[in-house]
Amino acid sequence: MGAMLLSPAAAGTGLTGRAAEAVAELGDRAVLCDLYDEAGSPVYHDIAGTTPHEVRELLTTLRRIPGPVLDLAAGSGRLTFPFLALGREVTALELSGHMIRLLRERLAATPASLQGRCTPVQADMSDFSLGRRFGAVVLGTTSISLLPPEARPGLYRCVREHLAPGGRFLLTTVEVDAADDGSDESEILAPGEITGRSYRMIEQWTSGNSSRTVTVIPADPPAEGPVHVATTTIGVMPAPLLVAELEAAGFAIRSTTPIPGGGRHHDVLLEAEAL
Repeated sequence: MGAMLLSPAAAGTGLTGRAAEAVAELGDRAVLCDLYDEAGSPVYHDIAGTTPHEVRELLTTLRRIPGPVLDLAAGSGRLTFPFLALGREVTALELSGHMIRLLRERLAATPASLQGRCTPVQADMSDFSLGRRFGAVVLGTTSISLLPPEARPGLYRCVREHLAPGGRFLLTTVEVDAADDGSDESEILAPGEITGRSYRMIEQWTSGNSSRTVTVIPADPPAEGPVHVATTTIGVMPAPLLVAELEAAGFAIRSTTPIPGGGRHHDVLLEAEAL
């Protein structure tokens, strides 16, 4: 079978393999967007709440840490709402205005007592000042990998400035399973919580590379009309590197907890305390 020619939408995107083939099959109907922009954020919101991955481990840890919670890179509230369900006061910080809007819409549909315990804030997690301190600062969903190396010192500084004495910085990062076969590509089927649609989530990553590309495509696209294809590039930050950076920034690692699942990867939850 010969190579499939890329459509104008796929050309120049860097997509290869199954992702490029899927876009080429859609032809001019394919509309490329970022997973976190105005067109892509509803797709992220649709699939983000469908998995309990890392939620149980974070909640278990938070139950023994008193005080309000700062949820960094909160998105549309994947972790914010479970934290609120614990009865905690939560500040949800998110850079994307589109995500903040989705979060506010979700909050508007909840009881007033819950709304009163949540404060959405649009800000950069590597440079923010909220004028208060928290018992726990959480950066889940391996979102540390969204920051380039030059931005991470700002994150660590801001976290230190916002942690109460004895508070904890909880963050997750991705690790590659020891049995990884080195394949450059993997695919899972992700259900949509809001729309009921299913999505092909295709990851392209060569073992050892510092970043991976994730593309989300409707599994059963409509026969006519435009089809949004959301893609994003995510860094791969091994736990030893993250531990070294945290310690250099004045944190002590109090625990490291493996998180089951995740397919080709497994995640780890780090619990750090500012010294």
